[in-house]
Amino acid sequence: MKINRFEELEVWQLSRTLIKEIYKVTNVGQFKKDFALREQLRRAAISVISNIAEGFERRTKNELIQFLFISKGSSGEVRSQLYVSLDLNYITKDTFTDLFNLTEKVTRSLSGFIKYLNSTKTSEK
Repeated sequence: MKINRFEELEVWQLSRTLIKEIYKVTNVGQFKKDFALREQLRRAAISVISNIAEGFERRTKNELIQFLFISKGSSGEVRSQLYVSLDLNYITKDTFTDLFNLTEKVTRSLSGFIKYLNSTKTSEK
């Protein structure tokens, strides 16, 4: 099956879900008042999905892989900021666990996609 649009990628769809959840938790309580952390966490989550799309649209396997690695780094940034959010009591332990697990799922999906792309012939995308 050939994928023609980045919106068809499961990892992009997962990242979209992650952003929606990040926005939900950062719109309430103490989070709403902490502009710096709120915006940094949102930007990191947006970077995950944006780099998947940008890499896909570049239409070369090597550039896609490069942008997937950038997405993976941003996913790590989201996880790190979730710890800060938990430590500051901006989110509950349950919310932390849910968001952390979703972010880990995105990271694993990115890793699997990178591994798959590295195993395919250069002419394929």
